[in-house]
Amino acid sequence: MTRVVVPVRYPLTDHSKRTLAEAIRVAEERRAALTVLHVNLYQQGREVSRAELKRAVEAEFGRVNRARYVVREGFLVEETILEEVAAEEADVAVIGHKQAGRWRRMLRKLTSDPDIEGYLRGKLDAEIITVGNE
Repeated sequence: MTRVVVPVRYPLTDHSKRTLAEAIRVAEERRAALTVLHVNLYQQGREVSRAELKRAVEAEFGRVNRARYVVREGFLVEETILEEVAAEEADVAVIGHKQAGRWRRMLRKLTSDPDIEGYLRGKLDAEIITVGNE
């Protein structure tokens, strides 16, 4: 089965809601399973539970078919997302433009080529969809 992974913030921001709406649309269109991912950052000390994440998503979008909710712990959001997308063997990752920007800044520190989609394609065998501000 096709799998779509979408990282979101909790509580859901307007941008996270737009990114999630696109991921739900893509998952429905492709009849894919959807993984909604939140990363609890060690340094922030606030831990979100899977139940809280699921309640927030369902309050906004209703019950989402073929969805699973995952909360991971990590120091770096970008690295934790990459690890989850790889572990899930996701076919599609839907990320917000802000997330793409953070990855781009991280890449500039590591390489002279800030092509985030190229980098992710090299690291992952997944299609990357970036959702803008609109």
